[in-house]
Amino acid sequence: MVQPILDAILANEFDALGSLDVPEHYRGVTVHADEVDMFDGMPSSDKDPRKSLHVDDVATPELGPGEALVAVMASAINYNTVWTSIFEPLPTFKFLERYGKTSPLAKRHDLPYHVVGSDLAGVVLRTGPGVHNWKPGDAVVAHCLSVELEGPDGHNDTMLDSEQRIWGFETNFGGLAELALVKSNQLMPKPAHLTWEEAASPGLVNSTAYRQLVSRNGADMKQGDVVLIWGASGGLGSYATQYALNGGAIPVCVVSSEEKAEICRAMGAEHIIDRNAEGYRFWKSDTEQDPKEWNRFGKKIRELTGGEDPDIVFEHPGKETFGASVYAARKGGTIVTCASTSGYMHTYDNRYLWMNLKRIIGSHFANYRESWEANRLIDKGLIHPTLSKTYSLEETGQAALDVHRNAHQGKVGVLCLAPEEGLGVADPEKRERHVAEINRFRGV
Repeated sequence: MVQPILDAILANEFDALGSLDVPEHYRGVTVHADEVDMFDGMPSSDKDPRKSLHVDDVATPELGPGEALVAVMASAINYNTVWTSIFEPLPTFKFLERYGKTSPLAKRHDLPYHVVGSDLAGVVLRTGPGVHNWKPGDAVVAHCLSVELEGPDGHNDTMLDSEQRIWGFETNFGGLAELALVKSNQLMPKPAHLTWEEAASPGLVNSTAYRQLVSRNGADMKQGDVVLIWGASGGLGSYATQYALNGGAIPVCVVSSEEKAEICRAMGAEHIIDRNAEGYRFWKSDTEQDPKEWNRFGKKIRELTGGEDPDIVFEHPGKETFGASVYAARKGGTIVTCASTSGYMHTYDNRYLWMNLKRIIGSHFANYRESWEANRLIDKGLIHPTLSKTYSLEETGQAALDVHRNAHQGKVGVLCLAPEEGLGVADPEKRERHVAEINRFRGV
């Protein structure tokens, strides 16, 4: 039973958690291996996460060395959960099978069900052998980088580890659940001024945007850079917009409605392109792009910036926009890309890349240090959550559908053990100083 654990957390009796029994089972959001063919032959846009995401009673995994079991108060939806739910680009059970072959301990992850989710805010319930920095009762958030670090490749940049995986996507026992299993070095302190659902929402996207835009491993943004940001009010772009503004850069925010444009203005951005209002059509057909539209798009950017092209293009839509991104970047500029929510097969005119000495940089999540730095900025109140709406655990399928159809703003949260929103604030004075920014996306 998880109820005694929840009762202790709600009573702020965190020290009692170490003496409470760990339940043998808990509720988690899952996909099932015997359903991976359920959407065969359907267009991606028609695949419905509500049909594939289940809330099941699952067995609590064995706790291994260097690991922690966390009581999850809240989690959030990322696009990797959408991909998992529609079994694209391939079912995640292949990831779990591959991981399970690496060690007897990893074999725990290779199951006929996959507990999903790559964000959490909660309280440490147990730690395994060899864990010294965390103890039962610690309020935490978790980043989603899972690595083994047994080979040399990851020791300058943990994202380059040969066994690098994303927790809750390429591993089991993720954060959309009442309990979650993580490596202890995924844990970070929960920002005390945030509620559980607010603290859970930045994790994956905040760290991803930090590496992609700020880090030397990404675009290495500097003051004065013009930064073109696709989907600037979305889960990833909303953090990129904040980093550009905080770092003295000049964001050019691409959105798809006036409502989303208003959110960017509220964050402090001045240069907005409503791509739907402008009627951009970068593809003439399924196989042919339209360079005239790239040119029209570039002119619009220069109108806003006083004649300057982007130093950096913050790319994540992929196929639909990549040709325009390569074209629009300034001579010597950088296109930094992660994800591909509109398609993985990118095509562009290489003349604009090679003859103008532009660079394409691939960026994926963030290493341990980058994740800590990104979380520290949340804790300092310099970067803020972009949570717009919160669902119950039972409504996770609907939450994933909203993200799948881009019917959301910022981040979408999910309450796990938390019985209601607004709980978990340990520093109300600090919260009061930032409450307007924290609530900026609410109800939009």
